[in-house]
Amino acid sequence: MIQHRTMLASADNTGAKKLQCIRVRGGGHGKRYGRLGDIITCVVKEATPHTAVKKSDIVHAVIVRTRKEQRRLDGSYVRFDENAVVIVDPKSLEPKGTRIFGPIARELRARGFSKIISLAPEVV
Repeated sequence: MIQHRTMLASADNTGAKKLQCIRVRGGGHGKRYGRLGDIITCVVKEATPHTAVKKSDIVHAVIVRTRKEQRRLDGSYVRFDENAVVIVDPKSLEPKGTRIFGPIARELRARGFSKIISLAPEVV
């Protein structure tokens, strides 16, 4: 469950290290929480120098890991150690980075993020 002002880790190589959620996209008037596969708007709080994104940049990102468990249709639950996102292009929803770090939830495949799934080292 990602909401306004949640601090997130970056799971790609765009140069961002920490991001803060400033808006959960979709859901009409005001969607409060974001779950796996949702698009959110973030501000970059920490970044490595000389990279694609800078500190205080506004970016769109897709949630790939959450600490709050999510129930699957088979009755199992999936939960991760951290909240993490992958920065994406707002129009094409393709990842801006060329590498993905750490495990990625299988729920992203149903949401149409096949490029992120193919770049990920592990799909849980």
